Amino acid sequence: MNVDQGDRPARHELLRIGGRSVAWVPPLVMLLAIAAIDFNTAGEFRMISWVVLVPGIAAAICGVWGTAVFAVLAQITYLLGDLAWPADYRSGLGDLVLVLVGGALAVLACAVRVRGEQRMLHMRDVADTTRRTVLRPLPPDWGGLDHAAVYLAADVEARVGGDFYDIQPGPHGTRLLVGDVQGKGLGAVEAAAALLGTFREVGYHEPDLRTVADRLETRMLRHRAHIKALGRGDVNRFATAVLLGFPRDAPGRLDVVIFGHEPPLIAGPDGVRHLPPGEGLPLGLGELAGGGPPPVHRVRLAPGETVLLTTDGVTEARDATGAFYPLAAEVTRAVAADPGIAAPGPLVAFVRDGTLRHCGGRLADDTTVFAVRRSGPDAVRMPF
Repeated sequence: MNVDQGDRPARHELLRIGGRSVAWVPPLVMLLAIAAIDFNTAGEFRMISWVVLVPGIAAAICGVWGTAVFAVLAQITYLLGDLAWPADYRSGLGDLVLVLVGGALAVLACAVRVRGEQRMLHMRDVADTTRRTVLRPLPPDWGGLDHAAVYLAADVEARVGGDFYDIQPGPHGTRLLVGDVQGKGLGAVEAAAALLGTFREVGYHEPDLRTVADRLETRMLRHRAHIKALGRGDVNRFATAVLLGFPRDAPGRLDVVIFGHEPPLIAGPDGVRHLPPGEGLPLGLGELAGGGPPPVHRVRLAPGETVLLTTDGVTEARDATGAFYPLAAEVTRAVAADPGIAAPGPLVAFVRDGTLRHCGGRLADDTTVFAVRRSGPDAVRMPF
């Protein structure tokens, strides 16, 4: 697998000038400073106490071969310094062996560190591949929709979680799904992948959005049955979600199905309005209602209005006092001050920055911000 250089946590990221590595400069400067101080202070300076640090510093920021070079240079510098003075200033074989052992241990430590970096790069590459599989990249104006999204994993190292979203164009219009699987870890990612796989198929083929909702509920139940048959403990997992439909033959209409999720906001030049809370239970719990999938609500969608969807990483973000992030109030205030913020890109950036600022950058849950609106007349048409 290829690893992007931008994702590589290499030791040289902060030690480059003009694209060239200068990781060798700090240990070299330290070695020269030690030699100069020892030369000018004679026996008053305990060179052994400092020269063993040089390969140690190189082990933290250089490669294995670079560390080995500095281990040899430290040994040579110590020998030259020890031989430069009369016999009463010489430290003897014991200190010489100490410098040798210190250099060897530094090389070993560097090799362990580099191996750990390579393993971390591999795991990060696996996580990125998983994320791209679950949250596939969306082309601009996909399905006749102008969209913007940001996904922030609470686990920075894992880089993937239980939030999911996708847009699926089809002959009956464009459908959109945003949701959040209960819990964390690979089990949540697995459930999200199962729901998205079903959505991509039925969202394309089914003419009725209610049928799409019913198939998603069935898929969640089937996934839980499979997990139970495997003997795993996360059999009670469920997912909150919002399913949207943009009919081809009704450009001023939005169809909405809410599965226990926070209802979307609609922002436009005329302000911000709230959609009513949904009546449906989360996916996987629909059997408790006993009445089939939740109803489809039809909402008027004026030209230029943007639908904003978020997961609970936004609505449940807390500040130092424990107060939740006031999403609706903040968006309303921002759009009133500058109607241009209602466009998908600026709106997503505003909510992302506001959430991170509110919680001080400490996300307690995976966070997704997704904004979408119908494209203008000059945009790319739907491929159907």
